[in-house]
Amino acid sequence: MAAHTFPNAKKWIALIKFLCNNKAKSFCNKSQIEFIMNMIGKLQNKVVYITGGSKGIGYGIAKTLLNKGMRVAITSRSLSAAKEAVASLSSNASKILALESDVSSLASEQKAIKAVIDHFGQLDVLVANAGVGHFASIETLTEEDWKNTIETNLTGVFNSVKASIEALKQSKGYIITIASLAGTNFFENGAAYNASKFGLVGFTQAIMLDLRKYGIKVTTIMPGSVATNFNNHTPTDADAWKIQPEDIGQLVTDLLSMHPRTLPSKIEVRPSMPGK
Repeated sequence: MAAHTFPNAKKWIALIKFLCNNKAKSFCNKSQIEFIMNMIGKLQNKVVYITGGSKGIGYGIAKTLLNKGMRVAITSRSLSAAKEAVASLSSNASKILALESDVSSLASEQKAIKAVIDHFGQLDVLVANAGVGHFASIETLTEEDWKNTIETNLTGVFNSVKASIEALKQSKGYIITIASLAGTNFFENGAAYNASKFGLVGFTQAIMLDLRKYGIKVTTIMPGSVATNFNNHTPTDADAWKIQPEDIGQLVTDLLSMHPRTLPSKIEVRPSMPGK
């Protein structure tokens, strides 16, 4: 089912003004109401670029932000996969765009960002989500799998950020990277994945300090177990205990809606209860 857009912000603002002026003056604090009205319309028609958005966490974020009235561009290494995801999210071409891009290539990301700006006229949010996982002992881990993990999970984020910086300076936008609890907790057979995610957490915190002087906010989200297709897994009812992709979407929404004076720069998120 296609996503529905957030109710008209102007109508909500008018309702709040009416209540405060006529029916509920005792509950209306001017600064609080101004903040609420700002938040209601804050995400309307903002533009987000989500790498790896055709499934899993990226798809969940795209669906949630469309529901909040944002315009969304998603990428996949397969254009057909991106188009299939877009068709299931929305039939409104003015709201969503499918793109083919390989994050391991800076040129590919630059081309994708240009397409986003050509289509929507702006870029407000980058969600660097694309990632892969190769898990093996250092004895059997291949050079190819090592390079693929680092080039996608770490260099890929570098490429997405580099391609989008100038547009985000103009919009005073937001960069959100999707790391992992594997970026702070190491485990057996995790040499490549741990290295990529530890690196991504450090990279994200460093660029947060680099870019805040331009009004660009930067946050890394570090999820634990999420019910996705990651590493060739097919989600089933047995994954109900895990974080769901739409939960990460809600977390992204909360970050984008937060008062501008506050920046949660690193967020760990895990299932409330361990799996059985």
